[in-house]
Amino acid sequence: MRIGMILDKEYPPDPRVENEAIELIKQGHDVFLFCLTYGNEKLEEIVQGINVRRYKTNKLEYKLSALAYTFPFYDWFMKPKIKDFVLKNKVDAIHIHDMQIASAVFKANTSTKLPTVLDLHENRPEIMRFYPHLQKTYGKLLISIDKWIKKEEEFVRKATKVVVVTDHAKQELVDRVGVTADKIYAVPNTIRPSFYEGAAKPISYQKESDDFTILYLGDTGTRRGLKTVVLSLLKLRDEKNITNIKFVVIGKPSNYLEKLVADNKLENQVKLMGWQIDTTFPEWIRVSDLCVSPLHRNIHHDTTYANKIFQYMSLGKPLLVSDATAQEDVVKNNGAGLIHTAKDVEGFTEQLLKLYSDKELREALGNSGKEFVRSSFTWDKTSKELIELYKKLD
Repeated sequence: MRIGMILDKEYPPDPRVENEAIELIKQGHDVFLFCLTYGNEKLEEIVQGINVRRYKTNKLEYKLSALAYTFPFYDWFMKPKIKDFVLKNKVDAIHIHDMQIASAVFKANTSTKLPTVLDLHENRPEIMRFYPHLQKTYGKLLISIDKWIKKEEEFVRKATKVVVVTDHAKQELVDRVGVTADKIYAVPNTIRPSFYEGAAKPISYQKESDDFTILYLGDTGTRRGLKTVVLSLLKLRDEKNITNIKFVVIGKPSNYLEKLVADNKLENQVKLMGWQIDTTFPEWIRVSDLCVSPLHRNIHHDTTYANKIFQYMSLGKPLLVSDATAQEDVVKNNGAGLIHTAKDVEGFTEQLLKLYSDKELREALGNSGKEFVRSSFTWDKTSKELIELYKKLD
């Protein structure tokens, strides 16, 4: 089958798109990828077996994408490009990555009537509630979350098949939209064995011999819960005189986080390292004693996995995670770490102290998580639902 994937971003990189495309190519499919370019990249090239087709765009179109379900302008720009892509590459099915461009795709597909796969990388309407520009008056006036929710439900009904990232997300859609479960396939964002088998690039960070290092990889926005960790370190410093716990954050520091650390004079304990090349991630994980994912609770976090937890587990590190439903279930069910109530500094501190003082517990949890990921939860195993979907679509 000739599969036309639609991505409203530049490519590469996009790990989920790459993983899915490569897996489908392994199954004998030809994959063509529609993506955008703002510069002078090659309009056509083959990247890891993927037939990449780039279409020119600009910053205006990018800004209009945020208003995709307020005004029709984004559809007007994207529809002819998508139609050109579908016809030129003679695709047999369309695979839409995320919902932002979905309306334009369905409109472009009116005449061709090809089967469509809607791949929801996340619960976009719910996560939009936390975007900074939607906290401001103009953002609330221009962008309606309710409209995005209604559009998502419309597209789920319209698509031939739907892909989500967890069984929790699948059940949420079944309950909310009223579609049958056999229409939806759960394809988690898991890692490839090469992540933990390959040689990692060295890092400049030097861990002191008596340090206990906590690691966080990823976005540092408030909903990620890093404030809970920082306030816990403050509590331990002021109440128990524990200062050898170091919190290493790999990700672009948010203003609130930098201010929180500075206001509490925690620069010696909280190391904001900025974003690092992803090939160094395994080494950052290896030098840590404990890895965290203190997400706040919301519909999005409760129904998705942060890929970082599988990266952590694959290298045998114990986890301390919040009770966001999906991550709590996978960590608890596989004995990979301890759970704290989201935003609860006291609860986080209590669990942190258990892990801080008990090396045997850390090793047991780390080994359990490592066994689970390496034996059952790498991409070569979790992509089976995607393969099954296309067997039924063919």
